[in-house]
Amino acid sequence: MGFLSINEPQRRNPDLLLKKASKEGRGKLTIFLGAAAGVGKTFAMLENAHERQAEGMNVLIGWVETHGRRETEELVAGLPRLAPKLLEYRSKQLTEMDLDAIIAQHPELVLVDELAHTNVAGSCYVRRFQDVEEILNAGINVYTTLNIQHVESLNDIVEQITGIKVRETVPDSIIEQADQVQLIDIPPEDLIKRLKEGKVYVPGQVERALRNFFRPGNINALREMALRFTAHRVDQQLNEYMHDHAIEGPWPAAERIMVCVSASPFSAHLIRVARRLAQAMKAEWYAVHIATPRSTPLTEKERERLARNLHLAEDLGGKVRSLSGHDPAEELLTMAHAENITHIVIGKPQQNRVWEWLRGEALVDKLIRKSGGIHIHIVRGKKDQEYAPRVKTAVNPPQIFWSHYAGGLAMMGAVTFLSWFLHRELELVNIAMLYLLPVLVSATRWGRGPSYATAIATVVVFDFLFVPPRLSFTVSDIRYLWSFIIFLLVAFVAGGKAERLRHEARFAQRREKSTWSLYEFSREVAAQVDLDAVINGLAQRAYQALDWAVVVLLPNQYDKLEIKAFAGPDGSGRTVVSEPSECAVAMWAYEHGEVAGRATETLPAAQYLYLPLKVHGRVIGIFGMHMVEKKLTTEQWRLIDAWTSMAAIAVERIQLAQKASQAVLMTESERLRTALFNSISHEIRTPLATIIGSIDALLDRTIELPRTGQYELMANIKDGAIRMERVVNNLLDTARWESGAIQVKKDWCDIGDIVGASLHRLKDSLDGRKVRTDIPESIPMIKGDCVLLEQVLVNLVDNALKYSGENSIIDVSALKEEEKVIVSVADRGIGIPDKELSNIFQKFYRADNAKAKSGTGLGLSICKEIVEAHGGVIWAINRPNGGVRISFSLPVEADKKPADSK
Repeated sequence: MGFLSINEPQRRNPDLLLKKASKEGRGKLTIFLGAAAGVGKTFAMLENAHERQAEGMNVLIGWVETHGRRETEELVAGLPRLAPKLLEYRSKQLTEMDLDAIIAQHPELVLVDELAHTNVAGSCYVRRFQDVEEILNAGINVYTTLNIQHVESLNDIVEQITGIKVRETVPDSIIEQADQVQLIDIPPEDLIKRLKEGKVYVPGQVERALRNFFRPGNINALREMALRFTAHRVDQQLNEYMHDHAIEGPWPAAERIMVCVSASPFSAHLIRVARRLAQAMKAEWYAVHIATPRSTPLTEKERERLARNLHLAEDLGGKVRSLSGHDPAEELLTMAHAENITHIVIGKPQQNRVWEWLRGEALVDKLIRKSGGIHIHIVRGKKDQEYAPRVKTAVNPPQIFWSHYAGGLAMMGAVTFLSWFLHRELELVNIAMLYLLPVLVSATRWGRGPSYATAIATVVVFDFLFVPPRLSFTVSDIRYLWSFIIFLLVAFVAGGKAERLRHEARFAQRREKSTWSLYEFSREVAAQVDLDAVINGLAQRAYQALDWAVVVLLPNQYDKLEIKAFAGPDGSGRTVVSEPSECAVAMWAYEHGEVAGRATETLPAAQYLYLPLKVHGRVIGIFGMHMVEKKLTTEQWRLIDAWTSMAAIAVERIQLAQKASQAVLMTESERLRTALFNSISHEIRTPLATIIGSIDALLDRTIELPRTGQYELMANIKDGAIRMERVVNNLLDTARWESGAIQVKKDWCDIGDIVGASLHRLKDSLDGRKVRTDIPESIPMIKGDCVLLEQVLVNLVDNALKYSGENSIIDVSALKEEEKVIVSVADRGIGIPDKELSNIFQKFYRADNAKAKSGTGLGLSICKEIVEAHGGVIWAINRPNGGVRISFSLPVEADKKPADSK
């Protein structure tokens, strides 16, 4: 990323260009935003609409809520208004906006009130903002209204302020697409006055609203949120305007602060200074770290301090950015121009001027020279107090391997032996070059210490044996002293570089191992929804990466910790965690949300280190590790921190998935229960009323009924009882199938016999109706449960009788096709809409054109369960001249009986 100079034209932002291109052909969206209901959003929207109409624009009211306000109704009266669409919901006629009519009329501007509204069931879309998107895509401009509490990203803040959970929210992406956001605001006193005058709610709701949502403190907080939200929106528009017109920043329309962060111990002080400056100016602020190529990499302590500084900036509310480049000043100024930064906070250089001159122009001087209109704040460095970690960390103690030193000296001895016999043929410079070999090999293989020892020993031996006067430590020529010094410098530099490279290689290998373990675990659990499987996989992977026994504890329903997973060399670790003393430490870490146990200042006598699994500040469990040492290395702590973060995310994901699944099941259960109650109440009430009425007539002694009348009443009682019996049987069969209580008992069955038995059971329901059967003699016998298959045909024929005319014929047929038998029941009834054919076999589902008929919607679902239990398939198609054909296929067994053996 290069530096953007003051005179260089600014490149167009491709993201903004794509954003503008995506709006081509779309209508423009204007949102009238308010802090709460009653501030006058709808009134302002209607006033603006009248102005557009006066300018000659075709304006249409798609939906407006006047709430009985006289002033609003007067404004509505002057604009063309679309008639609402009537929808039936729970036996009630409800009105909703007619989306199709709006698109068909295609006005230039349409008014749609209450953007966060949830539509009536049966509408094209669930939410009104989806309707608005459809209208915008059709090229129609939209005016709409919205309260700040309905913005999705502010929903949790609103709940904290008001104590009320707002259920209807609008995604921020919808608001970001708005071409204009107009803030409608009035003082809290005026809003409360409007409430008391009954201009916002009906009188019965006013007192409750004043006590709960519309308290002065709540209103002021919501007003501030609305003002800040609108200011942020205006600031975005300003940035877009600057990018569109290639205008150099910064514009001082809104203050923005940037602080430079590094691994220096003074950076924490700079971050706090920038935070106080931003708080005083009510401005956004950024914490920026520039990673530049260094001759020496950051040490462990510097890496830890840099991460701590960036975390501090994030905790204090700053936006953290990490960039890379060769010139920190250019990178900082490039970002400052891109983000419209007005103030840069940087520390005063600590080096002396001579050192800065040797290194080149100082960062501060370059920023001042090229900053243009940006203010530069130079802060005197103040060393922050050294961080006291919650977990005791220590650098790995260096291990001394005497064999490495012996190896270096052995190679030196071999070179000495060779040089002693060849010293007459070799010059001293050649011998000196040979002596470099053991030094360089020791450096590359064993590191700094052996190479240094080998170098010193080499200089001593070379001086004693080969430098004149030989066999003496004196030197006849002073130039040899410079050779010794250069020789030692080469050895020290080579040894130091080799040691650093070996250290970085080991660190890279460990990091690769831990990264690979984390990657493998994340891939394993990506599609896993079983909490036990995820936790056990986590424990095993963490144990392999850390090489320590690992335990995961989660709270039970009584908020007490239980061991959910353990991984270690043996099972004794699980027993250790179960001890009362260890349980107490783990419980302390869970209740306080802090690290405790081994290697900490809190309850360090424990054998395990316990870390809370935190997500969004909430503790969801404990991650424990069995430790022998009383201190961790920085690398170990970083690896442990990564695993605890991964564990917390994995556990929360599964828990959220389980809660979502439970919510879906509860919703589905509620839907089925509602449908069940509705069906039972409807299906049982009618025959029950018939039975009671008929019995009352028979028992009434004041009425003398002829025998034919008595017979008719008793026939009604029988018919009602049969209908009730069928409803109860369907419900019981459904319950048995779902519980697995019904078992298919297969035996050889004759399709003709099953059809005859089912028609015999329906003889009373047929009541003279003609049923035409077509069962060829060649149909083979099948293996199945004759009783259950008979129930399938009873339900299908009963369904055909119910939804066809009294004089129409019911066709029952069977045919053999390849290795299966297909049985069909066809009628000439009302048919089924094509879009609903695939749904009629669902529980409690009834087609729209069949709801006038009695039924629970269980008969066909039971047929589906029985047929599929036999390995078959059931389906329905509409007949060409009206009516429905419902067919099911059953497989023919390979060892079937011949057709003539029936």
